[in-house]
Amino acid sequence: MQKPISGDDSSSWSIIERDNVTLYNPSYQLVKRALDLSICLLTLPFTLLVGLIISHLIRRDSPGPVLFVQERAGRGGKVFKIYKFRTMRNDIDRTKHQEIMKEFVHGQVEQEGQETFKPIQEGQLTKIGRILRKTSLDELPQLINVFRGEMSLVGPRPNVMWEVDAYYEWHKERLEVLPGITGLAQVKGRSGILFDEIVYWDIEYIKRQNLFFDLKILWWTFEDVIRRKGAQ
Repeated sequence: MQKPISGDDSSSWSIIERDNVTLYNPSYQLVKRALDLSICLLTLPFTLLVGLIISHLIRRDSPGPVLFVQERAGRGGKVFKIYKFRTMRNDIDRTKHQEIMKEFVHGQVEQEGQETFKPIQEGQLTKIGRILRKTSLDELPQLINVFRGEMSLVGPRPNVMWEVDAYYEWHKERLEVLPGITGLAQVKGRSGILFDEIVYWDIEYIKRQNLFFDLKILWWTFEDVIRRKGAQ
């Protein structure tokens, strides 16, 4: 697969070789769903305990709700509400953040050297929020989305609607499967790679998806979280 150049919005260019890709293999989808539910149920005692502790810390740290709820684009662009632990102050203006992220989607935000792209400034995060983002524990409530069938454990990370509106046509290929809590793009660079690269790895995952590959990505994600690699 050729890596696309940012700015090419041709609707006639299909990234995925349709003859070679079975997006909705029934057997794989059934086993993948069983894996999602099994892991969610097995980790439920841990997630409930950790979730209660985090909720208490968030309430003590800053005023506002414990959960951050936001509309995201799921499979086929279907809108759903994603759940995260709140990591930012509740009184900030997110307009500038939206402008920066649209520029990021269009490849207009450049990285200097090896520094990670940071659309959220340090002062916007709460104290507990910085820790949650470093450990990726802010994503824990998305297990609710997995239970509801809106997400999977592994898949492309879901974008907010105004980011999807800024997609080039080939970016939309990543919407062909359920979004995930983690994905190939996250273990390849997490927040340290450009948006075109994120989509490239997402499409690569769609082409290669199988149960063993999902398990490998889950293991790589665990290793990255332990090392705190690429989190912000």
